[in-house]
Amino acid sequence: MTPDDRSTHTPHRPIRVEGALWKQFGDVAGTRNRSTIIRDFIAWYVRKPGAKLPARPPRGTESGATEQDD
Repeated sequence: MTPDDRSTHTPHRPIRVEGALWKQFGDVAGTRNRSTIIRDFIAWYVRKPGAKLPARPPRGTESGATEQDD
């Protein structure tokens, strides 16, 4: 990748998430959709005009879910 190629992409932002939670998130979101969901959540959280809270997966699709998910 050349430096010019990187100018069209968003910067990499590392975050800390425990392994079990990251895996559970990937199981329900799909490993290629995690970033999209996180970006959508952040846009909604900061009240970006037109931003919507990402939809949650149907109940029962999460692995290792607890009753505390509401």
